[in-house]
Amino acid sequence: MTGNAPIPPPVSVVGLTGATKAQRIALVVGLLVVAWLAMQLFASVLAPFVAAAVIAYALDPPTTRLCRLGLPRGVAALVMVLVLLAAVLLFALLLYPLLLAQISLLVYRIPHYATLLQGWARHVLTDLQDNFGSELVNDKLRDLVSGQAGSMVSILLSTVTSVVGSGFALFNVLSLAVVTPVVGFYLLRDWPDVVVMVDGWLPRRYVGVIREQAREVDRILSAWVRGQALCCLFLALYYAFGLTFAGLDLGLVVGLTSGLISFIPYVGSITGGLTAIGLALAQFPQWQGVAVVAGILVIGQVLEGYVIYPRFLGDRVELPAVWVIFALFAGGAAFGFLGVMLAVPVAATIGVLCRFWLRRYLGSPLYLDHAPPTGK
Repeated sequence: MTGNAPIPPPVSVVGLTGATKAQRIALVVGLLVVAWLAMQLFASVLAPFVAAAVIAYALDPPTTRLCRLGLPRGVAALVMVLVLLAAVLLFALLLYPLLLAQISLLVYRIPHYATLLQGWARHVLTDLQDNFGSELVNDKLRDLVSGQAGSMVSILLSTVTSVVGSGFALFNVLSLAVVTPVVGFYLLRDWPDVVVMVDGWLPRRYVGVIREQAREVDRILSAWVRGQALCCLFLALYYAFGLTFAGLDLGLVVGLTSGLISFIPYVGSITGGLTAIGLALAQFPQWQGVAVVAGILVIGQVLEGYVIYPRFLGDRVELPAVWVIFALFAGGAAFGFLGVMLAVPVAATIGVLCRFWLRRYLGSPLYLDHAPPTGK
């Protein structure tokens, strides 16, 4: 093309008509259907990319601060990803020997725990039979329940072992470890450009409203993600050190697990509490050891409810506990691990949209319209 080539005229919008309501609804429904089908088809391979997007979202503020200090965006993104990888590797190298030793101890003691559970079930059923008669609890039922109780722990262990050792699980772990940092770096480097690009796709008629709701989602989601991460870290460290100091054989594993899954309201504390008390009852012959473990759990609940959560979350997160629990379980049931990762962002978005439409409804004639006065 030469320099004297004519410049094409700008596209005229005079002949364009406004989009109808049906067209707008069809566009939204079409996008939702495409997203749903994509997740159904590619749920097994999307986990590393979603994890990379979460990392890019969480590391964008410190990366932006490094850019303000004069670093190029690519260098700042590389520094943040390397710092994250170094922290994860350091954590793994320091705790791997201890975790491996405690997991080996757990596997070694599984038969002992199964025997204790079998004896406890038999004892409970014998007491029920003595108190309520053989009509309610007969010998056959007692032997059946006690036998099944003894094999439950072994079945659980074999199931977990088969799941962890399966090739697909190993592929997912490797893909998360290798693909996620690489994709996370590129997303973090291009995050401002991605935001500008998506903003340019917004319908011009509703661009102001969509930006306002997006900022609200970002405010709630960033407060929840960063605050919840700090809460889980502090709780995991407290329970791990506390239960280990109390002498519980599997205190490190139980404490870390309880703290790390405390992002699910009540589930982490209940699971960790029941597991720690059960292991303490099986390990300590005297009640003093069980009382110490119970005291550590109670103090942890007090710190969680009155110190850690108010300090790092407070009233900034407008996500009710029941809504978070439902979102996590619904996402896991629909899309597995991918659904769990997407549950909180989707729940936050739905919550913001529901509050927006509720405000619109409360200010609309549909709500404010009064019944006409009736004459006598």
